[in-house]
Amino acid sequence: QYIAFMMSVSLQDALIDRFKLIDKYEVKLKTDVRSALAGSVRIAFGKDGLISVEVDDKDPKFAADLANAHVEELSNLLGRLAVTEAQQRRMFFEKQLQITKENFTKADLALKSSGVSSSVLKTSPASAVEAVARLKAGISVQEVKLGTMRNYLTESSPDFKQALSELASLKSQLAKAEKEEPASKGASDYVARYREFKYQETMFELFAKQFELAKVDESREGAVIQVLDLAEPPERKAKPNKAMIAMIASLASGFALLLFVFIRSALLSASQNQETQHRMSALQASWKKALGR
Repeated sequence: QYIAFMMSVSLQDALIDRFKLIDKYEVKLKTDVRSALAGSVRIAFGKDGLISVEVDDKDPKFAADLANAHVEELSNLLGRLAVTEAQQRRMFFEKQLQITKENFTKADLALKSSGVSSSVLKTSPASAVEAVARLKAGISVQEVKLGTMRNYLTESSPDFKQALSELASLKSQLAKAEKEEPASKGASDYVARYREFKYQETMFELFAKQFELAKVDESREGAVIQVLDLAEPPERKAKPNKAMIAMIASLASGFALLLFVFIRSALLSASQNQETQHRMSALQASWKKALGR
């Protein structure tokens, strides 16, 4: 998966912008740069469980910097993606926390604009209504928590069963509290707004707690990427291999010389044989006739 991330368009584009590779490779399109990177960058997974990144370039320092940048950009990419279970929970609760914060602000403004009178204050909703609101918020958060747990736990898991039991207990407490909630006919508008305010306040507190727990779990997982050896500028050139070039040149020269000797020997033998010489003369005449000479 990490190799696929490092070969992705998102990561390659980040490298292109970081090192201004369009100017370096003297091309006009990012597609051409990606093709050049595919030919000069090798990413492999070894039997030892380690990922290696190798880069070929005329500039040894640039080759090392580009190899190291692959790992750095991979870390940045993983910071934006939810790869592990803890990261998924953290991103989920972070989103829910933002939504609840907006709803909490709206409920606060609505409560302030309700206009509290002396008759409203006599209802004293801060006891019964607040308890009901907190129970409703707790049930909502527990249901969301169960929804996320279904992604990585089975329903037979002890943690999942405990969460279900906690949800049932909260619902039971809510049913009992709603029966005991006092009537408030004269201040129904204020009580409704106060209840919504306390509900959103409690939701915000509970989601904030879940978000912080998810961040702690994410930090416990440790670094997702650990670098064993940093890429360094090579002390010797990897290409071209002068020894290999010299060996291939020697073999090619020897083969050409041997071929020349065989051909020369065959021509000398043919010139000494009258029948072969006659055939060669006929062949030369045919070629001259074909060429119009």
